[in-house]
Amino acid sequence: MTNSSLLVLYRKELADHLRSKRFVILLILITVTGLASIYAAASGIREAVAQEGNEFVFLRLFTASGNSIPSFISFISLLGPLVGLAIGFDSINGELNRGTMSRLLAQPIHRDNVINGKFLAGITVISIMVLSLGIAVGAIGIIMIGIPPTVEEILRLLSFFVVTIFYMSIWLALSQLFSLLFKQSATSALACIAAWLFLSIFVGLLAGVISDALFPVDETSSIEMQLRNSNLELMINRISPATLFSEATICLLNPGVRTVSIITVDRLIGAIPGALPFFQSVLLIWPHLVSLIALNMICFALSYIFFMRREIRA
Repeated sequence: MTNSSLLVLYRKELADHLRSKRFVILLILITVTGLASIYAAASGIREAVAQEGNEFVFLRLFTASGNSIPSFISFISLLGPLVGLAIGFDSINGELNRGTMSRLLAQPIHRDNVINGKFLAGITVISIMVLSLGIAVGAIGIIMIGIPPTVEEILRLLSFFVVTIFYMSIWLALSQLFSLLFKQSATSALACIAAWLFLSIFVGLLAGVISDALFPVDETSSIEMQLRNSNLELMINRISPATLFSEATICLLNPGVRTVSIITVDRLIGAIPGALPFFQSVLLIWPHLVSLIALNMICFALSYIFFMRREIRA
């Protein structure tokens, strides 16, 4: 009974998402911006291929930017949270306000299947959008630059898609949590936007203020004090999922990146430039991936607890 009811609820929520106008608008928005960034990157890459060689050219489609258009990963970092927030900001309170939640729970199903089905359906929608856009972008990139991806590039792109899904799922879980905490959909939407702005923009501003207050730096400061200032600012910035996502994707899509920490001049002495193997890049971003998964689990666990304890009346 539990598995069958969960499957029925999952299919119902997935169908609602795929048939909604909201899904179509989000898909068009991300597709247009993503294809625009790929076109700008491919135009510059075709001119530089003959001079720089063909090593990891396909990955540059996702990291390179045009003259006035940001890169593909920049668009995903900016618009990805909006997709997750838009899918889940009214998933619970919307049904409560329409009175459909009480009728749903009156059926012979377990209450936890409702919240589980909604979250799994949201993750499925995000996965469909990410994989579809990634395949479309890769196909257009092959046509434009005429260079197919290697096996390592395919592995790196698949890992990038997985990290992107986890990143967008964080905002989905957070929006479902706000949908439980606030009765009105408009209030939960404003709370989602406020959380997105704070974690994506204001955390970086606060990181600089806090690090300068604890470890002030000027022209006479020692190297140790400067390192403490920079490390503290980096640690505070990593509270934001956007920072974790940006560092992880850069390491995956740019094999030349060997560290995500502060680099001093003495560390560069004797270093031989080169590309890291795929599994070494994965080990480098493993803490970031664990952090993204943990944030997903925390937000969903809070939503699960609040939903199971909430009193729902007809």
